[in-house]
Amino acid sequence: MGVRPEVRDLCDAFVVGLRDALGGKLHGVYVYGAVTFPETEHTGDVDFHVILTAPPDAAERAAPLELRERLAREFPPLGAELDGYYILLADARGRTRPHHLLFPEIADESWALHRAHILAGRVFALYGPEPATLYAAPTWVEIAEALDGELDYVTRHLEQYPAYCVLNLCRLLYSWETRDVVTSKAASAAWARTRLPDRASLIDLALKFYAQQTSPEDNRALECGVTDFHAYARRRIESLRLTRTP
Repeated sequence: MGVRPEVRDLCDAFVVGLRDALGGKLHGVYVYGAVTFPETEHTGDVDFHVILTAPPDAAERAAPLELRERLAREFPPLGAELDGYYILLADARGRTRPHHLLFPEIADESWALHRAHILAGRVFALYGPEPATLYAAPTWVEIAEALDGELDYVTRHLEQYPAYCVLNLCRLLYSWETRDVVTSKAASAAWARTRLPDRASLIDLALKFYAQQTSPEDNRALECGVTDFHAYARRRIESLRLTRTP
């Protein structure tokens, strides 16, 4: 697994704990997202899908939560940032956004995007069969709907997470421009810096924030700049929506 040692050690312990907790119901464990891209230097979480053949009972629902608490203590800081979904095998093979088996009120709203990343090879298969045997390739209609969901999330969180929103807007612009959603925040930021030189300083500040190198003045500049960038991105995406037909 081509991954940083601290991520590899966390993933190894995660799989061992899941096998102990879930036994024969455990069908697959797949990590996707930022940690699977070689250009990613700083990441705040480890995204995953845990696939089960049957719903967990009460003890099996409690065990993964206890495992997460243990991994948070043993593998700081990423151990506390395991961020993913426990889903049924039957749901993993479908196109409908699957619900979280531990928190049924939560669904994987970016299901189409996650499938696109996994099927493109941006995945660490920690346990179970090859992902191509499980996941259905998403259509552009599904992808566009998921991208709209990502944009809605950004719109609601501009004030709370300005650096995240700047980088995710870069990724959304890249995805709509190129019809390629399998990209990292880092790669999308590099692309956007070239295409949008007047936004380069704001993008650099967002990257600097992820590296934990920003000053209070930098953070204020991010908070001020993200609103205008968001307005530009929405206008550009709406234009691309009209010209990039399925």
